[in-house]
Amino acid sequence: MRTRKDIIMMMHTMLAMLFGTFLLAFTYYHINFQNHLSEGGFVGLALLGKYILDIPPALSMILLDIPVLIIAWFLKGHKFIINTMIAAGMFSFFYALMERYSPLVIDLNHNLLAAAVLSGLLTGFGAGIVLRYGGATGGDDAISVLISERSGLKVGTVFFLMDAVVLLLSLFYLPLVETLYTILAVSIAGQMITITATYGVEKKPKTARVTRNQVAPTAQHSVGGR
Repeated sequence: MRTRKDIIMMMHTMLAMLFGTFLLAFTYYHINFQNHLSEGGFVGLALLGKYILDIPPALSMILLDIPVLIIAWFLKGHKFIINTMIAAGMFSFFYALMERYSPLVIDLNHNLLAAAVLSGLLTGFGAGIVLRYGGATGGDDAISVLISERSGLKVGTVFFLMDAVVLLLSLFYLPLVETLYTILAVSIAGQMITITATYGVEKKPKTARVTRNQVAPTAQHSVGGR
């Protein structure tokens, strides 16, 4: 049975993920899309698949997301997957809402450096909040978390490397200038993700392994001293 504290914590998590996904959707639509910045991650791969093989991006996203989420279910547990599905749903809802109804236009085409910096700071903060509260906004975020946990790399570094590789692969059909500014944006986002997701979070100390050879002399000394 859930206690009052559990319910408050759950509400806190949902509100945090609502804010994080809203900020992500706002930035992707009003900064990235409106100023023609490119996309990395699974979205970038889906667009690459559309360009090369004419595979619908929606289908590509499903094919990319499903195996990663299945693996994450076993490695991270069902709570992470549930939070990820909720966050992905929130993001899609907010983005569709803005795409259809938002009258706001943030025109930074004359200053793509400002667009890249703003995009990096806001997307990194939004994604970092979602990660901090135990979720991800899609399969590419989930795989970044898994790689980070098993490689020792900072999660933001993994995000940046994955996005940068996809963007570099996409250079043959994407405009060079916008792609380079997008790489700048994802490099800033990577740093921001690491700061937001890990700031003030205590790392669990690693438990030292004790071998039989280490135990034996100690035991002998203890017995001899009696």
